[in-house]
Amino acid sequence: MSATRIAIAGAGTIGQAHMAAARASATVRLSALVDPAPAAAALAARAGVPLYATLDELLARDRPDGLVLATPNALHVPQALQCVAAGLPILLEKPLATTVAEGEVLLRAAEQAGAKLLIGHHRAHSPIMAGACALVQSGRLGRLVAVAGSATFYKPDSYFADQPWRTQPGGGPILLNLIHEMHNLRMLCGEIAAVQAFASKAVRGHAVEDTVSINLRFANGVLGTFLLSDTAASARSWEQTAQENPAYASYQDEDCYVLSGTQGSLSIPTMRLTTYPSEQDRSWMKAFDRGVVALQREDPIALQMEHFGAVVRGEAAPRVSAMDGLQNLRVTEAIVQAAASGNTVHIAASPAP
Repeated sequence: MSATRIAIAGAGTIGQAHMAAARASATVRLSALVDPAPAAAALAARAGVPLYATLDELLARDRPDGLVLATPNALHVPQALQCVAAGLPILLEKPLATTVAEGEVLLRAAEQAGAKLLIGHHRAHSPIMAGACALVQSGRLGRLVAVAGSATFYKPDSYFADQPWRTQPGGGPILLNLIHEMHNLRMLCGEIAAVQAFASKAVRGHAVEDTVSINLRFANGVLGTFLLSDTAASARSWEQTAQENPAYASYQDEDCYVLSGTQGSLSIPTMRLTTYPSEQDRSWMKAFDRGVVALQREDPIALQMEHFGAVVRGEAAPRVSAMDGLQNLRVTEAIVQAAASGNTVHIAASPAP
């Protein structure tokens, strides 16, 4: 079987991660790079692939089997619609869109066209998340009661200087970072039904938030809290604890989520498990059984690329659908609304597939 030809649009940080995954894959092949920026020429040359300035140029001269859209958020919907109209399978980086209204337009177009559309919530491919979800579903924690999560980290000034759009609406940590976390919590705890939030931009002073505190109510009755900040000198974030991306310093003793149930609790990603030995022995005065759930770490970006190849070839349905991506966006948009209004914002459930 010949390798599936995958082109990548967008040569920024995440685009380069997709390039590396495609080049390392045994089942897909990086076929082209699309980016009008002058710096993209050197990246394409090092990868040994042609460079195109626009999607129009790529589709006219070197149509791939599939395309990764890793362009700025504001371009996601128009470029995805162009690919859907052209019948080209796409891996669309999160967020699906900058607004729910735009996302609904894309979802309708994709459904009407029967498009192969995978949304780039790469943690859905993480073996850590798979192990945690399996443990929750096994019932070892009992009935889930609460979740506490955090994504607190410090982005350097260069992060904003290199890409000034990150200081403007659509570029803040709610849409860029928190949307990953909400997808993880939805996988672990179920659908989020309502949110409350406070947001601040006191430290950076950008047009977007730098710190947010959030309350969550899940449809099944689970309650949660989440703390987000891109200006906090803290290691309690997925990137700094999961040990999946060697670009980040790693802290093996830190966690970013704690799930609590009626029978026990699980800390993620250390996978420390604390449970009562039996239902009869449950009391805050009784000792827990304590251990660590075994897991194997793999790069979720690489696993996502393999999955995308399978989607392109018709061997698999997208693990993260456009509907899934839209529901993540509904949650983050609700958090923005809650922070701005001071009110509880209720979230519409996604229709059954």
